Amino acid sequence: MAGVYFHNGDWHDECPKVLGPTDHSFWMASTVFDGARSYQGMAPDLDLHCARLARSALALGYNPTMEDGEVLDLCIQAIRKLPKESELYIRPMYFARGGFIDPDPDSAEFILAVYDTPMPEAHGFTAHFSRLRRPANDMAPTDAKASCLYPNSGRALVEANRAGFDNAILMDSNNNVAEFATSNLWTVKDGVAFTPAENGCFLAGITRSRVKKLAERAGIEVQETHMTKEDVLTADEVFNSGNFGKVLPVTRVDDTEFQPGPVSRKLRDMYMDFSRENQIL
Repeated sequence: MAGVYFHNGDWHDECPKVLGPTDHSFWMASTVFDGARSYQGMAPDLDLHCARLARSALALGYNPTMEDGEVLDLCIQAIRKLPKESELYIRPMYFARGGFIDPDPDSAEFILAVYDTPMPEAHGFTAHFSRLRRPANDMAPTDAKASCLYPNSGRALVEANRAGFDNAILMDSNNNVAEFATSNLWTVKDGVAFTPAENGCFLAGITRSRVKKLAERAGIEVQETHMTKEDVLTADEVFNSGNFGKVLPVTRVDDTEFQPGPVSRKLRDMYMDFSRENQIL
């Protein structure tokens, strides 16, 4: 896997080994990260991803060591070190070395990993409703893109894969639809696009926000709402928004089949047009 890595003032061609068993992030999962994408030399909303990294660090209780613009500059440098045709995952991170239960606020270190990860095909994916849930914001640091939140997503994905599905839909603690295990969820009914309202149990993503703006630009009505399972299963279209694959249609939820529809296709095309406005190479 081709990639470049930045840590402690130096660039590396191989993934550096940076943690040991007494480091706080090793045993207490006090790591935050953000995920952006570059493909064909484009890097949509890269600045927003870099800015969110600092907010995540502060939410977990430690101090960012770099300005947002410095992180952005390093990400651009990394993209330029790799071939233009690369499909890259861009992952700036902070991890804490010191602390016992809570991290030492001043022990945070920055590391950047940028490496080849192919974009998923846009033919669609399947999902099922998981028995697992997203935690409320007084149960977990849901205001951060924190590594400690992801084991539950992993458990939901394992369950889904064993049942023959690609992804899972998780509910919140009030039995409303929250999101997919790895991305935000959208439905379409009678030409109106719906997405679960922000309620503090999941990150309303940067790509979600961009898709909402693109929909409004196209004259597609968007409603953020409390969403039930029935709302999903009776929709005309279901699709996702997320950094990894951007906008992808859903072809089946449990036993209900869906076809990629005109709204999700339109929004994916608009997102790719927007990406071309964010050319790095």
